[in-house]
Amino acid sequence: MPDRIPFNKPYFTGKETEYIETAVKSGHISGNGEYTQKCHQFFESKWGIKKALLTTSCTDALEMAAILLNLQAGDEVIMPSFTFVSTANAFVLRGAKIVFCDSREDHPGMDENTIEALITEKTVAIVPVHYAGVACDMEKIMGLAKKHGLFVVEDAAQAIDSYYTFSDGTTKALGSIGHLAAFSFHETKNIISGEGGMLAINDEQFIKRAEIIWEKGTNRSAFFRGEVNKYGWVDIGSSFLPSEVIAAFLWAQLENLESIQNRRKIIWERYHSLLHNYFNLITIPKYATNNFHIFYINCNSNIERSKLIKKFREYNVISVFHYLSLHSSRYYKSKHDGRELVNCDRYSDCLLRLPLFFELTEMEQNKVVEIIKNFIKEN
Repeated sequence: MPDRIPFNKPYFTGKETEYIETAVKSGHISGNGEYTQKCHQFFESKWGIKKALLTTSCTDALEMAAILLNLQAGDEVIMPSFTFVSTANAFVLRGAKIVFCDSREDHPGMDENTIEALITEKTVAIVPVHYAGVACDMEKIMGLAKKHGLFVVEDAAQAIDSYYTFSDGTTKALGSIGHLAAFSFHETKNIISGEGGMLAINDEQFIKRAEIIWEKGTNRSAFFRGEVNKYGWVDIGSSFLPSEVIAAFLWAQLENLESIQNRRKIIWERYHSLLHNYFNLITIPKYATNNFHIFYINCNSNIERSKLIKKFREYNVISVFHYLSLHSSRYYKSKHDGRELVNCDRYSDCLLRLPLFFELTEMEQNKVVEIIKNFIKEN
């Protein structure tokens, strides 16, 4: 059996264990310590986020966002169907009805041109998901939100170090545009902490309450800053903040953001140069940048994709499809309004992600590409 090429392999900079040891020896590992603050400051200073709060997962960050919006039973939230279940779950847990939007024909991100027709008097928020780190049309989405009095929560799980350029030439980082945003540091992401996430708060009205929710519904953060002389239970909340061990690991990654991104760029662009004549590959709109999170191909059918996955496995290469349409899921199918979401279903059936990680070698990449080329010749 040839050597295995995994779909993903977590990259370690070498500083993670050193910083974790430092955190442990400091005597403070329960969270919101030195490394947590370093991570917060990094996001706030580099990308202009008004307030960053690390969480134990992107799911937690989304759940915090849903709480902050004060959703009531029956409120509606618009989001793409082609996304991870956490995007929807966070709002379902608050009693909201999810109104699913189709994907674009040229990209798995939500079709911004279909959003306005879905807005009703019950709509509270739009949740764009920046699939593969490629921006949704945030100027259009923010314009719709302003016009209809809605909030925007960016699901930026995959979008660290990606940007959007507005029509006036202004460029802003994804996650810094919507009222709120959620990032992921899961081991499959560009920057990792094993599990982990972050809530980005860009509307100042949410900052104080977000800290309270983050601290289990207490005003503990204000107490430690000396703003109140005691702290207690003042709102709903949960244990959303991660330990200093996770923050220390994340800080080692953030310090090496540039080198990690540069390496992923080389691998991504090499895939593109070798495969662009064989498949309709990733579309990057003019207003968006690429953070090289995912390299995917679109097969012609689910049958073709299954055959290609099987062929990869014969050579001990792991390739994976991605989301199954949430609107047709067992849990939400009966709650969906029945609209066909053709593009979403097509990506669910045909999209295939190729191995992409920091230590992927040219030889391994050549093998992946050769398998694909031979498969095309044979079929």
